Amino acid sequence: MWKQCQKFVHLNVESSLHTKVNYGVPQGSFLQAQWESDPCYAFYGVDGTTCSILTYLSQTEDFCPPQDGRNHSSLPWHQKPQAISNNSSPAIKFIRSRVEKMSEQWIQAGLRMKESSNNTVSTQMRVLLYPGALSGSVGQHFEAMVERGGPLGELVQWADLSACLTILGHNLIFSTSQHQLHSLIGAAPGRGSCPIQRPLTFDLIYTDYHGLAHLQGAMGLAFKHYQCRFRILDSFGTEPAFNFASYARSHGYKTLWGSWDLQPLQYMTMFPHTPDNSFLGFVSEGTVRKGSELEPASYKKDRIAVVYGKQEYMWQGKYEYVKVISEELETHATVYQPPGHTLHLPSFIRNHGLLTQEHFQQLLRKAKLFVGLGFPYEGPAPIEAIGMGCVFIQPRFDPPHSSVNNDFYKGKPTTRQISSQHPYAEKFIGKPYVWTVDVTNKTDIREAIKAILRSEVKSFTPQEFTCVGMLKRVLGYITHQFLLGSNTNRCQFFPSLCYPKSPKNFCSKSVPTWPPKSALRVHLGPLGQSCVSACRRSSLVCEPALFHHLNTPAAFTRLGLSCASVLPELNHLFPSYSPWGRQCGLQQEPLLFSCAGSDPSYRRLCPCRSHLTG
Repeated sequence: MWKQCQKFVHLNVESSLHTKVNYGVPQGSFLQAQWESDPCYAFYGVDGTTCSILTYLSQTEDFCPPQDGRNHSSLPWHQKPQAISNNSSPAIKFIRSRVEKMSEQWIQAGLRMKESSNNTVSTQMRVLLYPGALSGSVGQHFEAMVERGGPLGELVQWADLSACLTILGHNLIFSTSQHQLHSLIGAAPGRGSCPIQRPLTFDLIYTDYHGLAHLQGAMGLAFKHYQCRFRILDSFGTEPAFNFASYARSHGYKTLWGSWDLQPLQYMTMFPHTPDNSFLGFVSEGTVRKGSELEPASYKKDRIAVVYGKQEYMWQGKYEYVKVISEELETHATVYQPPGHTLHLPSFIRNHGLLTQEHFQQLLRKAKLFVGLGFPYEGPAPIEAIGMGCVFIQPRFDPPHSSVNNDFYKGKPTTRQISSQHPYAEKFIGKPYVWTVDVTNKTDIREAIKAILRSEVKSFTPQEFTCVGMLKRVLGYITHQFLLGSNTNRCQFFPSLCYPKSPKNFCSKSVPTWPPKSALRVHLGPLGQSCVSACRRSSLVCEPALFHHLNTPAAFTRLGLSCASVLPELNHLFPSYSPWGRQCGLQQEPLLFSCAGSDPSYRRLCPCRSHLTG
């Protein structure tokens, strides 16, 4: 075998083909001509000679078998990573402060889970948390915004994920340093053309889109073969049509985000936008400890409204709407005022400036109403305000906002139609806690305010936004999502990267076995309706892991559909039925199974299942 490989490499060294073979392994021709293009080749001992190329292909990329008499494991490994040094940036201070402040809640939730279930302890895993948005030049911009009223939702999610994984007993490393990332994963110096120096020591890596790009640049050839271990915190979600790169390019779904060919469930969202992604969520702080239980807090409410909008531009075009509210309630704001800048807020607004989280929550505990201005979209603040006993009022969007008509959503990898500032609050919580109004209709606003003032609304936190709820959800993901997406040839070409017979060998293309088939409830959606909507109409949820049970001709027959033709195709709407010509479409690519897709020409075959309320 070694002589055959030597002959193969020698022939290619002499050839003029500067190509790469399948699975990203360089041929000898490429290495002889290009070995100086990336310092990583010299780092691994390549000097342009056939011998050095053979050694590299044998010992580093596992393309050739080990040479006799050579130590195949003697690679220049980095030292074991040391503890992460303290970072005093505003973002890390916020994350650390939130974890410390809520530590008692997390501990109590962990104890309650342990008492109620025998399955809360999973095998301890080594987990890396790398929020790429806090690294490099992007991180500097984000950090600057933290203290100027910028978005904190992502930081809330990173803090709660850190606490959650710790309570579940896993070994965490949290880093925002791109340089440290290279050390942690064993990246070779250079531009990412070579594999990492050792098998990846992390069972899971939680990152974001920025971090994903950093990982790709650092891991080189190993990136594809470890991508099944990545979990991407993605606030607004990535639908399958945008995720599968070749399909996105050819069908007009390519954007700045997406096209990573991950399993759609590897994207973890702030709210349950589509079941194609995993709903990670966060924890609402609107709870206090009462005895040994964590119960929703009760607060004495004053006739106060607090406006949700920390930057002055968010108020544009909303003064009349807020003025109507101010006729009935003393109206407060927390708008950031840059040094030397004069704010042009209405005179009836009492502005506190940018408050700390603690002082902001004290204000919410006194307030009757939390006022949405229409932006920011889908943040955690309304959920926390409702948890502190506020009623949330927000603008209705007609027509709905989407990537077609809205600059914020333009380029985001989703086709969602946003009917209000906070669709989750509107659809899953609703009245009396959430009122969605036409902000151009003063009568509509006044009637809503009068109804709100007449009501006595206690604080409310959905179960899925409690510590116990998030612990259960993350435990379920860790337990059942080990085998997310991979290259089935990984172990053939990179045997040193595998865990033989390990229960944590996440990288398998096995057909999903969870949820079980017994959970499947098949629904045939109406023309033009997604499976998200079709299942929800029956108080069920679409389950993408069950699509493969419907991707057969027999599934159409069981639904009483007569197919004139059965066409397998790359189409994110399939499996589906078109009554024009009685065409039955089957899905060719599992990565394109999508709960979210819809089209007026198709009736979707939808895999629905029941779910626990809340």
